[in-house]
Amino acid sequence: MKTNKGMTGHLLAAITTFIWGTTFISTKVLLVSFTPIEILFFRFVMGLIILTAVFPHRLKGTTWKQEILFAGAGLCGVTLYFLLENIALTYTLASNVGVIISVAPFFTALFSHWFLENEKLKSNFFIGFVIAMIGIILINFNGSMVLKLNPMGDLLAILAAFVWAIYAILTKKVSQLGYNTIQTTRRIFLYGVIFMLPALSVLPFKWGFERFLQPVNLFNILFLGLGASALCFVTWNTAVKLLGAVKTSIYIYLVPAVTVITSILILNETITWIAACGTFLTLVGLFISERKVKGK
Repeated sequence: MKTNKGMTGHLLAAITTFIWGTTFISTKVLLVSFTPIEILFFRFVMGLIILTAVFPHRLKGTTWKQEILFAGAGLCGVTLYFLLENIALTYTLASNVGVIISVAPFFTALFSHWFLENEKLKSNFFIGFVIAMIGIILINFNGSMVLKLNPMGDLLAILAAFVWAIYAILTKKVSQLGYNTIQTTRRIFLYGVIFMLPALSVLPFKWGFERFLQPVNLFNILFLGLGASALCFVTWNTAVKLLGAVKTSIYIYLVPAVTVITSILILNETITWIAACGTFLTLVGLFISERKVKGK
């Protein structure tokens, strides 16, 4: 039974990573007609509506301490993470952000080791982390090896990785409450959308529903709302419940590799031999880290 749960957890984490790795293309298309905050708000409101329709049962009997957990997860995993990532992209190179965000598993491992008793690490996790990061750097720069540091943008990207690690810890604690995963994910989305509301008055935002009449916009926002938000947050949170915060977070290493592969297939972009080596090293790092992270 434990083996089956483990296999299910790995499968869900892999599916989630694959979909998240392809969201780059949809976001890139939508940025022609939408601002980053508009994409963020619409996709998570849509995700909240979809989860409510799929599982309309209200979450009952929660305590104020549990609501704080949900609110913290919504603030970190939905509002702050995506806002910090999107704003970072306006200050620094996308390749810089891609590399820096990928250190989230490292933060998750440290926080899990400190705050979760059943998450224990061995040295092989850190060996795998270094190998994966080398691969991710090669993937993101794709052979150009042009690194332009921008303190503001790079700091925001580090903060994004930091708050995602906090989200991973909070979702692990949420998973231990015994509630239905769809219900808890829906509650997290609700708090995330609530925390977004102040940003709507500060950042460029307009309703402009006529933009959804364009099939390309409708398809991509549905993909982000239904797939990358509603489905993936449920599968990711389920994987965290089954595998633990550390093992699940390691799959974030695969996001840049998936993005490169889908860009080649869909956008007809080219890949250099250096980026190909980077993809291989990322997979090796994932394997080493995952094999040696021990749960209780």
